[in-house]
Amino acid sequence: MIVYDLQCANGHTFEGWFEDRKAYEDQSQKKLIVCPVCNETSVVSVPSRFSIKAGPTLSDKGNDISVNQAMVEKVMDFLENNFEDVGANFSREALKMHYNVTEKRNIRGTSTEAEEEILKQEGIKFFKLPIPRLDS
Repeated sequence: MIVYDLQCANGHTFEGWFEDRKAYEDQSQKKLIVCPVCNETSVVSVPSRFSIKAGPTLSDKGNDISVNQAMVEKVMDFLENNFEDVGANFSREALKMHYNVTEKRNIRGTSTEAEEEILKQEGIKFFKLPIPRLDS
């Protein structure tokens, strides 16, 4: 198996898996490779962004942790300052806003899988953000 980064004439990039280079060339010539975004069949192979990097040193790992922790803290501060915490009432509040019962606003909170399914069925878009525990 061989993997190629591909790009259609409209600029969409995607990955293609082929048995070998000849299989890619045959399929490309016959216009059998189709962009999954726009269905364009004019596709070329582009240089891969894939690279292998040596493993991080212990000092690199320490820097990554502090950078990651700082980023998490910034995200948490943003959420706390810009979203109302409605706790376990998240689904209820989202439904009320969806049906214009209450004013639309940024909210955050928790929901059960059943409540999330109801929100999806009602066409309400939301996303789940895992909140890591930060050591003080």
